[in-house]
Amino acid sequence: MAKAQKKKRTITESSYGFLKDYINNSSPTGFESSGQKLWINYLRPFVDEIFTDPYGTAVGVINPSAPFKVVIEAHADEISWFVNYISPEGLIYLKRNGGVDHQIAPSMRVLIQGKKGIVKAVFGWPAIHTRMANGDKETQPKVDNLFLDCGARNKKEVEALGIHIGAVATYEEGYDELAHDFLIGRAFDNRIGGFMIAEVARLIKTNRKKLPFGLYIVNAVQEEIGLRGSEMIARRIKPNVAIITDVTHDSTTPMINKIIEGECSCGKGPSLCYGPAVHNKLLSFVQDIAAKQKIPVQLRTVSRSTGTDTESFAYANDGCPSVLISIPLRYMHTTVEMLHKDDIENTVKLMYESLLSLTPKTNLSYF
Repeated sequence: MAKAQKKKRTITESSYGFLKDYINNSSPTGFESSGQKLWINYLRPFVDEIFTDPYGTAVGVINPSAPFKVVIEAHADEISWFVNYISPEGLIYLKRNGGVDHQIAPSMRVLIQGKKGIVKAVFGWPAIHTRMANGDKETQPKVDNLFLDCGARNKKEVEALGIHIGAVATYEEGYDELAHDFLIGRAFDNRIGGFMIAEVARLIKTNRKKLPFGLYIVNAVQEEIGLRGSEMIARRIKPNVAIITDVTHDSTTPMINKIIEGECSCGKGPSLCYGPAVHNKLLSFVQDIAAKQKIPVQLRTVSRSTGTDTESFAYANDGCPSVLISIPLRYMHTTVEMLHKDDIENTVKLMYESLLSLTPKTNLSYF
Protein backbone atom coordinates (compact mmCIF):
# COMPACT_ATOMS: atom_id res chain seq x y z
CA MET A 1 0.00 0.00 0.00
CA ALA A 2 1.46 3.36 -1.04
CA LYS A 3 2.16 5.91 1.67
CA ALA A 4 0.06 9.08 1.67
CA GLN A 5 2.00 11.95 0.12
CA LYS A 6 2.98 14.57 2.67
CA LYS A 7 1.71 18.07 1.91
CA LYS A 8 4.34 20.53 0.78
CA ARG A 9 4.44 23.40 3.29
CA THR A 10 5.90 26.87 2.84
CA ILE A 11 5.84 27.47 6.60
CA THR A 12 8.76 25.70 8.26
CA GLU A 13 8.93 23.72 11.48
CA SER A 14 11.19 26.46 12.82
CA SER A 15 8.42 28.97 12.13
CA TYR A 16 5.92 26.82 13.98
CA GLY A 17 8.38 26.67 16.87
CA PHE A 18 8.15 30.45 17.06
CA LEU A 19 4.34 30.27 16.90
CA LYS A 20 4.30 27.88 19.86
CA ASP A 21 6.45 30.23 21.96
CA TYR A 22 4.37 33.21 20.83
CA ILE A 23 1.06 31.58 21.81
CA ASN A 24 2.38 30.31 25.14
CA ASN A 25 3.42 33.83 26.13
CA SER A 26 0.82 36.07 27.77
CA SER A 27 0.11 39.33 25.94
CA PRO A 28 -3.03 40.88 27.50
CA THR A 29 -4.65 44.04 26.23
CA GLY A 30 -2.72 47.04 27.50
CA PHE A 31 0.23 44.84 28.55
CA GLU A 32 1.42 43.47 25.21
CA SER A 33 5.13 44.29 25.47
CA SER A 34 6.46 40.81 26.29
CA GLY A 35 4.71 39.32 23.27
CA GLN A 36 5.79 42.22 21.09
CA LYS A 37 9.42 41.63 22.03
CA LEU A 38 9.16 38.00 20.86
CA TRP A 39 7.53 39.10 17.62
CA ILE A 40 10.08 41.83 16.94
CA ASN A 41 12.99 39.42 17.50
CA TYR A 42 11.45 36.95 15.04
CA LEU A 43 10.68 39.61 12.43
CA ARG A 44 13.95 41.56 12.64
CA PRO A 45 16.00 39.52 10.08
CA PHE A 46 13.31 40.00 7.42
CA VAL A 47 12.87 43.79 7.46
CA ASP A 48 14.96 46.92 6.98
CA GLU A 49 13.88 48.68 10.17
CA ILE A 50 11.58 48.35 13.16
CA PHE A 51 9.82 50.97 15.24
CA THR A 52 7.25 51.04 18.02
CA ASP A 53 4.73 53.64 19.12
CA PRO A 54 4.07 54.96 22.66
CA TYR A 55 1.44 52.29 23.44
CA GLY A 56 3.43 49.36 22.10
CA THR A 57 2.29 48.73 18.53
CA ALA A 58 5.27 47.21 16.68
CA VAL A 59 6.06 47.83 13.01
CA GLY A 60 8.62 46.27 10.70
CA VAL A 61 9.35 48.11 7.46
CA ILE A 62 10.67 46.97 4.09
CA ASN A 63 11.74 49.88 1.80
CA PRO A 64 11.14 52.60 4.42
CA SER A 65 12.06 55.44 2.02
CA ALA A 66 9.41 54.55 -0.58
CA PRO A 67 6.63 57.18 -0.85
CA PHE A 68 3.83 54.67 -1.55
CA LYS A 69 2.98 52.74 1.64
CA VAL A 70 1.24 49.38 2.02
CA VAL A 71 0.28 47.92 5.39
CA ILE A 72 -0.31 44.29 6.33
CA GLU A 73 -1.73 44.20 9.84
CA ALA A 74 -2.83 42.02 12.74
CA HIS A 75 -3.43 42.69 16.42
CA ALA A 76 -1.18 41.48 19.21
CA ASP A 77 -3.40 41.58 22.31
CA GLU A 78 -5.45 38.89 24.00
CA ILE A 79 -8.45 39.01 26.32
CA SER A 80 -7.72 38.78 30.05
CA TRP A 81 -8.89 39.69 33.54
CA PHE A 82 -8.06 42.59 35.87
CA VAL A 83 -7.63 42.08 39.62
CA ASN A 84 -10.38 44.32 41.07
CA TYR A 85 -10.77 43.35 44.75
CA ILE A 86 -8.87 41.18 47.26
CA SER A 87 -11.04 39.85 50.06
CA PRO A 88 -9.91 39.52 53.72
CA GLU A 89 -9.88 35.73 53.13
CA GLY A 90 -7.33 36.11 50.31
CA LEU A 91 -9.68 35.52 47.38
CA ILE A 92 -9.25 37.64 44.27
CA TYR A 93 -12.23 39.13 42.40
CA LEU A 94 -11.99 40.40 38.87
CA LYS A 95 -13.12 42.66 36.05
CA ARG A 96 -12.96 41.85 32.36
CA ASN A 97 -10.17 43.21 30.16
CA GLY A 98 -11.73 42.71 26.73
CA GLY A 99 -14.40 40.17 25.84
CA VAL A 100 -13.25 37.33 28.08
CA ASP A 101 -15.88 34.59 28.52
CA HIS A 102 -16.94 34.15 32.15
CA GLN A 103 -18.76 30.88 31.42
CA ILE A 104 -15.56 28.96 30.68
CA ALA A 105 -13.71 30.25 33.77
CA PRO A 106 -14.58 27.80 36.61
CA SER A 107 -11.65 25.43 37.37
CA MET A 108 -9.35 27.14 34.87
CA ARG A 109 -5.70 27.77 35.76
CA VAL A 110 -4.41 31.31 35.31
CA LEU A 111 -1.19 33.28 35.42
CA ILE A 112 -1.33 36.60 37.28
CA GLN A 113 1.26 39.17 36.24
CA GLY A 114 2.28 40.54 39.63
CA LYS A 115 4.95 43.07 40.55
CA LYS A 116 7.28 40.25 41.62
CA GLY A 117 6.63 38.10 38.55
CA ILE A 118 4.10 35.48 37.47
CA VAL A 119 1.82 34.03 40.18
CA LYS A 120 -0.18 30.86 39.49
CA ALA A 121 -3.82 30.74 40.56
CA VAL A 122 -7.08 28.93 39.80
CA PHE A 123 -10.68 29.92 39.31
CA GLY A 124 -12.17 28.19 42.34
CA TRP A 125 -15.70 26.81 42.02
CA PRO A 126 -17.88 25.00 44.56
CA ALA A 127 -18.39 21.24 44.13
CA ILE A 128 -21.57 20.18 42.37
CA HIS A 129 -22.76 18.49 45.59
CA THR A 130 -22.89 21.84 47.38
CA ARG A 131 -24.40 23.75 44.48
CA MET A 132 -27.32 21.31 44.22
CA ALA A 133 -27.79 20.66 47.94
CA ASN A 134 -30.98 22.67 48.41
CA GLY A 135 -32.65 21.60 45.19
CA ASP A 136 -32.51 25.15 43.92
CA LYS A 137 -31.63 26.12 40.37
CA GLU A 138 -27.95 25.48 39.85
CA THR A 139 -25.69 28.52 40.25
CA GLN A 140 -24.22 29.79 36.99
CA PRO A 141 -20.82 31.49 36.71
CA LYS A 142 -20.98 35.29 36.50
CA VAL A 143 -18.30 37.93 36.74
CA ASP A 144 -19.40 38.89 40.26
CA ASN A 145 -19.29 35.33 41.67
CA LEU A 146 -16.02 34.22 40.06
CA PHE A 147 -12.82 34.43 42.08
CA LEU A 148 -9.19 33.39 41.94
CA ASP A 149 -7.44 31.34 44.62
CA CYS A 150 -3.64 31.60 44.59
CA GLY A 151 -3.06 29.61 47.78
CA ALA A 152 -3.05 32.64 50.07
CA ARG A 153 -5.35 32.61 53.07
CA ASN A 154 -5.63 36.32 53.70
CA LYS A 155 -5.18 39.63 51.88
CA LYS A 156 -1.69 40.18 53.31
CA GLU A 157 -0.46 36.88 51.88
CA VAL A 158 -1.88 37.78 48.45
CA GLU A 159 -0.14 41.14 48.46
CA ALA A 160 3.12 39.55 49.62
CA LEU A 161 3.17 37.69 46.27
CA GLY A 162 3.19 41.00 44.40
CA ILE A 163 -0.47 40.81 43.37
CA HIS A 164 -2.12 44.23 43.30
CA ILE A 165 -5.31 45.90 42.10
CA GLY A 166 -4.95 46.27 38.34
CA ALA A 167 -2.73 43.19 37.87
CA VAL A 168 -3.78 41.17 34.82
CA ALA A 169 -4.49 37.45 34.67
CA THR A 170 -4.54 35.23 31.58
CA TYR A 171 -5.49 31.60 31.18
CA GLU A 172 -2.55 29.24 31.36
CA GLU A 173 -3.52 26.82 28.59
CA GLY A 174 -1.26 27.12 25.56
CA TYR A 175 -0.34 25.71 22.18
CA ASP A 176 -0.95 22.09 21.16
CA GLU A 177 -1.51 20.01 18.04
CA LEU A 178 -4.46 17.75 17.27
CA ALA A 179 -5.06 15.18 14.55
CA HIS A 180 -5.53 16.09 10.89
CA ASP A 181 -3.35 19.25 11.01
CA PHE A 182 -5.44 21.16 13.54
CA LEU A 183 -3.80 23.42 16.13
CA ILE A 184 -5.31 24.61 19.42
CA GLY A 185 -4.43 27.30 21.93
CA ARG A 186 -5.63 30.45 23.64
CA ALA A 187 -5.02 33.76 21.88
CA PHE A 188 -4.98 32.52 18.29
CA ASP A 189 -7.29 35.56 18.17
CA ASN A 190 -5.24 37.21 16.86
CA ARG A 191 -1.70 36.14 17.49
CA ILE A 192 -2.09 33.86 14.49
CA GLY A 193 -2.42 37.07 12.44
CA GLY A 194 0.85 38.41 13.84
CA PHE A 195 2.48 35.11 12.96
CA MET A 196 1.12 35.15 9.39
CA ILE A 197 2.20 38.71 8.56
CA ALA A 198 5.68 37.88 9.89
CA GLU A 199 5.71 34.82 7.63
CA VAL A 200 4.83 37.01 4.64
CA ALA A 201 7.86 39.17 5.45
CA ARG A 202 10.01 36.03 5.79
CA LEU A 203 8.93 34.77 2.35
CA ILE A 204 9.66 38.15 0.73
CA LYS A 205 13.14 38.11 2.25
CA THR A 206 14.03 34.47 1.59
CA ASN A 207 12.68 34.60 -1.99
CA ARG A 208 14.55 37.88 -2.59
CA LYS A 209 11.51 39.71 -3.88
CA LYS A 210 11.73 43.44 -4.56
CA LEU A 211 8.63 45.49 -3.84
CA PRO A 212 7.84 48.79 -5.61
CA PHE A 213 6.50 50.31 -2.38
CA GLY A 214 7.21 50.51 1.32
CA LEU A 215 5.73 47.55 3.19
CA TYR A 216 4.73 48.13 6.81
CA ILE A 217 4.20 44.92 8.82
CA VAL A 218 2.04 46.11 11.72
CA ASN A 219 1.26 44.24 14.93
CA ALA A 220 -1.18 46.55 16.72
CA VAL A 221 -2.15 46.68 20.39
CA GLN A 222 -5.52 47.09 22.11
CA GLU A 223 -7.85 45.74 19.42
CA GLU A 224 -9.94 43.80 21.91
CA ILE A 225 -11.22 46.93 23.63
CA GLY A 226 -12.09 49.00 20.55
CA LEU A 227 -9.39 48.99 17.84
CA ARG A 228 -7.35 51.57 19.74
CA GLY A 229 -3.84 50.61 18.68
CA SER A 230 -4.69 50.48 14.99
CA GLU A 231 -6.33 53.92 15.18
CA MET A 232 -3.08 55.41 16.47
CA ILE A 233 -0.74 53.68 14.03
CA ALA A 234 -2.93 54.33 10.97
CA ARG A 235 -2.71 58.06 11.63
CA ARG A 236 1.06 57.80 12.04
CA ILE A 237 1.88 55.71 8.95
CA LYS A 238 -0.76 57.21 6.61
CA PRO A 239 -0.78 54.17 4.30
CA ASN A 240 -2.07 54.10 0.73
CA VAL A 241 -3.36 50.51 0.98
CA ALA A 242 -4.04 48.21 3.95
CA ILE A 243 -4.49 44.44 4.13
CA ILE A 244 -5.86 43.39 7.51
CA THR A 245 -5.88 39.85 8.84
CA ASP A 246 -7.88 38.52 11.79
CA VAL A 247 -9.93 35.48 12.74
CA THR A 248 -13.54 34.70 11.87
CA HIS A 249 -16.05 32.12 13.11
CA ASP A 250 -16.09 28.58 11.76
CA SER A 251 -19.89 28.20 11.53
CA THR A 252 -19.96 24.41 11.19
CA THR A 253 -19.86 23.75 14.94
CA PRO A 254 -23.04 23.39 17.06
CA MET A 255 -24.88 26.47 18.38
CA ILE A 256 -23.68 28.80 15.59
CA ASN A 257 -26.42 30.01 13.24
CA LYS A 258 -25.27 29.98 9.61
CA ILE A 259 -28.19 32.23 8.68
CA ILE A 260 -26.55 34.92 10.84
CA GLU A 261 -22.84 34.08 10.60
CA GLY A 262 -22.75 32.72 7.05
CA GLU A 263 -21.04 29.53 5.98
CA CYS A 264 -17.38 29.16 6.88
CA SER A 265 -15.29 26.11 7.70
CA CYS A 266 -11.76 25.45 8.91
CA GLY A 267 -9.59 23.89 6.21
CA LYS A 268 -11.40 25.49 3.27
CA GLY A 269 -9.26 28.59 2.92
CA PRO A 270 -9.20 32.20 4.13
CA SER A 271 -12.45 34.15 4.34
CA LEU A 272 -12.87 37.37 2.37
CA CYS A 273 -15.33 39.91 3.70
CA TYR A 274 -17.85 42.21 2.02
CA GLY A 275 -18.75 45.28 4.09
CA PRO A 276 -18.77 49.10 3.95
CA ALA A 277 -15.16 49.48 5.15
CA VAL A 278 -13.86 46.87 2.71
CA HIS A 279 -12.79 48.52 -0.54
CA ASN A 280 -14.59 46.78 -3.40
CA LYS A 281 -11.87 47.17 -6.01
CA LEU A 282 -9.15 46.02 -3.63
CA LEU A 283 -11.33 43.04 -2.68
CA SER A 284 -11.80 42.18 -6.36
CA PHE A 285 -8.05 42.47 -6.86
CA VAL A 286 -7.43 39.96 -4.02
CA GLN A 287 -10.14 37.63 -5.36
CA ASP A 288 -8.49 37.67 -8.80
CA ILE A 289 -5.14 36.78 -7.22
CA ALA A 290 -6.78 33.89 -5.34
CA ALA A 291 -8.31 32.55 -8.57
CA LYS A 292 -5.06 32.94 -10.53
CA GLN A 293 -2.99 31.20 -7.82
CA LYS A 294 -5.65 28.55 -7.15
CA ILE A 295 -5.97 29.58 -3.50
CA PRO A 296 -9.32 28.48 -2.03
CA VAL A 297 -11.31 31.28 -0.40
CA GLN A 298 -14.62 31.62 1.40
CA LEU A 299 -16.93 34.65 1.46
CA ARG A 300 -18.89 36.40 4.19
CA THR A 301 -20.65 39.69 4.80
CA VAL A 302 -21.03 42.24 7.59
CA SER A 303 -23.90 44.69 7.82
CA ARG A 304 -22.03 47.65 9.37
CA SER A 305 -18.63 47.00 10.93
CA THR A 306 -16.19 44.13 10.47
CA GLY A 307 -15.37 44.33 14.19
CA THR A 308 -11.68 44.33 13.25
CA ASP A 309 -8.89 46.85 12.70
CA THR A 310 -10.08 47.22 9.09
CA GLU A 311 -12.23 50.21 10.05
CA SER A 312 -9.28 51.99 11.66
CA PHE A 313 -7.30 51.97 8.42
CA ALA A 314 -10.21 52.43 6.02
CA TYR A 315 -11.47 55.59 7.71
CA ALA A 316 -8.14 57.08 8.82
CA ASN A 317 -6.64 60.23 7.35
CA ASP A 318 -8.21 60.84 3.90
CA GLY A 319 -9.41 57.25 3.55
CA CYS A 320 -7.31 54.17 2.79
CA PRO A 321 -8.45 51.31 0.51
CA SER A 322 -8.56 48.35 2.91
CA VAL A 323 -9.38 44.67 2.67
CA LEU A 324 -9.93 42.01 5.34
CA ILE A 325 -8.54 38.49 4.95
CA SER A 326 -9.73 36.31 7.85
CA ILE A 327 -8.73 32.84 8.94
CA PRO A 328 -11.51 30.48 10.12
CA LEU A 329 -11.41 29.71 13.84
CA ARG A 330 -13.41 27.42 16.10
CA TYR A 331 -14.27 28.25 19.73
CA MET A 332 -13.23 31.93 19.70
CA HIS A 333 -12.38 33.53 23.07
CA THR A 334 -11.85 30.17 24.77
CA THR A 335 -8.64 28.38 25.76
CA VAL A 336 -9.07 25.86 22.92
CA GLU A 337 -9.33 28.12 19.89
CA MET A 338 -8.81 25.80 16.92
CA LEU A 339 -7.58 26.38 13.39
CA HIS A 340 -6.13 24.41 10.50
CA LYS A 341 -2.62 24.48 9.05
CA ASP A 342 -3.97 24.56 5.48
CA ASP A 343 -5.71 27.86 6.25
CA ILE A 344 -2.53 29.33 7.71
CA GLU A 345 -0.62 28.35 4.56
CA ASN A 346 -3.28 29.70 2.21
CA THR A 347 -3.77 32.97 4.10
CA VAL A 348 -0.03 33.63 4.05
CA LYS A 349 0.13 32.74 0.35
CA LEU A 350 -2.81 35.01 -0.52
CA MET A 351 -1.26 38.00 1.24
CA TYR A 352 2.16 37.27 -0.27
CA GLU A 353 0.90 36.89 -3.85
CA SER A 354 -1.31 39.97 -3.51
CA LEU A 355 1.71 42.05 -2.47
CA LEU A 356 3.78 40.73 -5.38
CA SER A 357 1.07 41.82 -7.84
CA LEU A 358 0.24 45.19 -6.24
CA THR A 359 1.97 48.35 -7.48
CA PRO A 360 1.53 52.07 -6.86
CA LYS A 361 -0.18 52.17 -10.27
CA THR A 362 -2.81 49.55 -9.42
CA ASN A 363 -6.12 51.27 -10.21
CA LEU A 364 -8.27 51.31 -7.07
CA SER A 365 -10.42 54.26 -8.08
CA TYR A 366 -14.18 53.76 -8.23
CA PHE A 367 -14.43 56.34 -11.02
